[in-house]
Amino acid sequence: MTTKSRKLPLADWQLEDSARLKALFQEKKSLLGLTQDKIANELGDGVTQGAVSHFMNGRTALSMKAAAVFARMLQVPVSAFSPTLAEQIESISGSLAPSQETDSDNPTAREAANTPFPGGDEAERSLDDRYAFIPQYDAKAAAGLGSENPHVEVRATLAFKREWLRVKGANPKNLIVIYAEGESMWPTISDRDVLLVDRSRVDPIDGHVFVLAHGDKAIVKRLVRTAFGGWTIRSDNEDKNDYPDRFFSRSDANEHRIIGQVIWRGGDL
Repeated sequence: MTTKSRKLPLADWQLEDSARLKALFQEKKSLLGLTQDKIANELGDGVTQGAVSHFMNGRTALSMKAAAVFARMLQVPVSAFSPTLAEQIESISGSLAPSQETDSDNPTAREAANTPFPGGDEAERSLDDRYAFIPQYDAKAAAGLGSENPHVEVRATLAFKREWLRVKGANPKNLIVIYAEGESMWPTISDRDVLLVDRSRVDPIDGHVFVLAHGDKAIVKRLVRTAFGGWTIRSDNEDKNDYPDRFFSRSDANEHRIIGQVIWRGGDL
């Protein structure tokens, strides 16, 4: 069994963002009295100095929220170190603009309507009010024989609209993002699809998709109730020679522990 950590590599543009961010920090830290610890405190939620270092050294991808904090602390626009995230933030801003009921003769209202995205603390509040930032782990759940995840790290976050999560009945504190590996759940889930998992939903539900743990391995399968009160661990792929059904009862809970229910998947068309 391997003990090597499985990490998803950052894209080239994310590595370039990290390099620009590090250069800006080195340039401005003395003038602004900045330290990595100070930035970590502003990022909040238990973020450590080490996590800040990972942002600037290409180990962890920047999220929109983190980018807004760095921009405020460094007193630069987000585009100064991440043109891609700046474009993403600007695309969100359209839904933050005042409604048509705003008085068009009011200069303040016109200024707000023409502002591509609120700055500083306002930017962070706007993002936090509308979006929940879900931790994105480098762990994989195999749509196959099982992926080993002996060491797991948070690589970044993905943003989901809070209203959408409320409709789904999901609490952001219970959610994680991981990745599928393999083709056993095709066509429902493909290799490298993104999976949003609710860790509070650990009771099996007939016909729903769950992530299950077995030792260091994790699998993603559909659970189907049997006529005798047990459960079938089923792959959606119709090739049952390669992906046969497996069976377990509630007494086998230690062998097939439910990590959580998959409530959303994202991937290529």
